Amino acid sequence: MADMERRRLEQNGDLFLQDGFWRLRWRDEANAAKSSVEGHLRKPAWIGPATGPERLTKKQAQQIALENFLSRPDQNARAQQAATTIADFVASKFVPEHVAKKKLTGQTHYHAILKHVLTPEEVDRIFQVGAEKSRTKLKAVPNWPYLSNVRLCDIRPDDVQRLMSVALEHGYSTQTVTHIRNVVGAIFAHAKKEQYFSGDNPAGQVTLPAMTRKEPHALTLTQAKEVLGVMQYPEKEMTLIAILTRMSVAEICGLQWKHVNLTEAWCNTGREPIPPRTIAVRKQWCLGELSDVERGGRHRNLPIPEPLLPILLELSHRPRFTGPDDFVLVSKAGTPINATNLAARRLKPIGKDLQMPWLSWHVFHRTHTTLTYELGMQFQDRLAMMDIQIPA
Repeated sequence: MADMERRRLEQNGDLFLQDGFWRLRWRDEANAAKSSVEGHLRKPAWIGPATGPERLTKKQAQQIALENFLSRPDQNARAQQAATTIADFVASKFVPEHVAKKKLTGQTHYHAILKHVLTPEEVDRIFQVGAEKSRTKLKAVPNWPYLSNVRLCDIRPDDVQRLMSVALEHGYSTQTVTHIRNVVGAIFAHAKKEQYFSGDNPAGQVTLPAMTRKEPHALTLTQAKEVLGVMQYPEKEMTLIAILTRMSVAEICGLQWKHVNLTEAWCNTGREPIPPRTIAVRKQWCLGELSDVERGGRHRNLPIPEPLLPILLELSHRPRFTGPDDFVLVSKAGTPINATNLAARRLKPIGKDLQMPWLSWHVFHRTHTTLTYELGMQFQDRLAMMDIQIPA
């Protein structure tokens, strides 16, 4: 390092070791004339580790200090950015510039996971969700190590590790804890991109817990008959469609009549012709919003299995809600089915009564794959032979 640069560091900053990390205090020259020396000496900023495999030498730490805090013309602005709290950065930069560009499902994911990083009330305010409209009852947990008031320049890997450890102690799943780590990592990746933070991403230096995966469940034909025998509309129809076609629950809830051809001829009720006896998977209903499925693997035409045809025909002859834009499965008001609400009200009680506490929409989706592998497409005929009655 050149003598002039070293002198500038010595005059304007103080590089020192603390708890195995290089830290920097630097003077705010803009306010020096208005305050004492102590008054304009800023709170220490984190430069990088001084121990371990990623340790920095003193020379390397000095270079980082010069480049990121002391050498730039706008060093005061950079210092103010580095001193921004994580809550303020998330509100002013991360959510509007990063999260807002995600699809609705991605935004919802960040909204949920951020409530374990910042206080839930802060997150709802940032996402402009009123208390009466919040989808979760999660409240601030006493003694939870929220990062809200931690400054970007003060964050340490230990802070992130402690957040994950407390989440595990509270019974959070390994997957949820991993999501928390990843969201913190995304915050600091964006902070580095916007030059609000320098150094290694603190989330990348923590140890993830070992992943414990639940046993995947699927129904046998006998179990499928047992489950369907106690189901009513609309969970029975949703289950049959899932098992017979492998459509996802979001695709089933978003299925409109204009994308279903029950005839023996090509039809063109929508923007494109649909082959005979075919379901054109084009839309999905998720989190209260109808959206297009992704082109490619999810954008597809599915032949209507024989056991499913009379069920769809019966639904198409109901007195109301059979127009092209109406949904195949609807509530009494004609709105799409809320799969989450239906699972809580109907699937969980049915699963409990039948000693299948793991019953879920994913189980029906997986059942199609399992039965197809075991029996080929013959399972559709065998399911039809079970004489499952569909109430009008």
